[in-house]
Amino acid sequence: MSTNVYDILLERGFIEQTTHEQEIKELLGKEKVTFYIGFDATADSLTAGHFLTIMAMMHMQQAGHRPIALLGGGTTMIGDPTGKTDMRTIMTKETIQHNADCFHKQLSRFLDFNDENAILANNADWLLDLNYVEFLREIGVHFSVNKMLTAECYKQRMEKGLTFFEFNYMLMQSYDFWVLNKKYNCTLELGGNDQWSNILGGVDLIRRKEQKPAFGLTLKLLTNSEGIKMGKTMKGAVWLDPAKTSPYEFFQYWRNIEDVKVEECLSLLTFLPMDEVRRLGALKDAEINHAKEVLAFEITKIVHGEEEATKAMEAARSLFGGSMKTEDIPTTTYTKEQFDQGIDLITLLVDGKLATTRSDARRTITQGGVTVNDVKVQEFDKVFTTNDFNSDGALLVKKGKKSYHLYKVQ
Repeated sequence: MSTNVYDILLERGFIEQTTHEQEIKELLGKEKVTFYIGFDATADSLTAGHFLTIMAMMHMQQAGHRPIALLGGGTTMIGDPTGKTDMRTIMTKETIQHNADCFHKQLSRFLDFNDENAILANNADWLLDLNYVEFLREIGVHFSVNKMLTAECYKQRMEKGLTFFEFNYMLMQSYDFWVLNKKYNCTLELGGNDQWSNILGGVDLIRRKEQKPAFGLTLKLLTNSEGIKMGKTMKGAVWLDPAKTSPYEFFQYWRNIEDVKVEECLSLLTFLPMDEVRRLGALKDAEINHAKEVLAFEITKIVHGEEEATKAMEAARSLFGGSMKTEDIPTTTYTKEQFDQGIDLITLLVDGKLATTRSDARRTITQGGVTVNDVKVQEFDKVFTTNDFNSDGALLVKKGKKSYHLYKVQ
């Protein structure tokens, strides 16, 4: 290992907090380290929010270390109170297992699981059959309630009421680390910076029970300039599954991020050399759009492959260039009968998810935020038929400057 991956992660801006900085750096520089990151299986796809942690895992694996992707089949049944004002909805075992299977398939795009170069584990294997009294005797004795209540994740919930159900979460996550340490000699846990308290619990448990070194490292959380987590749109989360967020929509999300976030995202979410990251990040005014296009292309290439990234980029360029030669623009189709009868603009906006509700659509239209085939429309009750189609046989509806949707006859 010529370059220490710790230096790479540090330079690219991944690292927020460490339990033992110098020891972690030395360890990563001299031996193959098995580390883990947990993914609670609360949906059937990973999101753009997970992508930063996946990038960190890829950097670590490329440097010769071994990732464990721990699927939270057991912990998902409890729910992590971190950053939540309300208790999570409780899911069935079958739903959680389905979600875990989807995660495995997606993670296999990014990590090499062959010959145990990476490991996929599921904490349902050891959490679901725990004997509660034994668990308390073996694990519970090592946790101070006074200390736990000072953790940020619990403090946020104290005012509304923290259930004992969730209070167990830190013990379970710490137990995970201990089990992985015993099974795979896993000595390092990584996670988002909101996981700091839970990670400290696991590091402390291994050191107390096993008298062995264990380490924790937290990663930067991707936020916008107002400190809100990135990876959300009006339609909801930005998913890594192309069936839930198309490669074009995924590309457009990154193409349209704030100027001030371009350099940070290039550093964290692409493999471009840092000299190039800094050069692109320094571009100003109209030129920053070139940097955004590079960012969107590079991220889409990693997630969906080069072919889909190229198609998405060409689709975006053709829209901004005024030509429509692509099938990659988000599209809604109707029957010829529906268009013959006429479809009102509010329905088009809602069906194409350019508006969340009919009242939201009406407001956007009356405020002048909608164009149809490049003509501004402010009558919310305007009805469109096939007579209004452009030369390509479609309606191109644009909301604001950056949201497009195509409507065709199927």
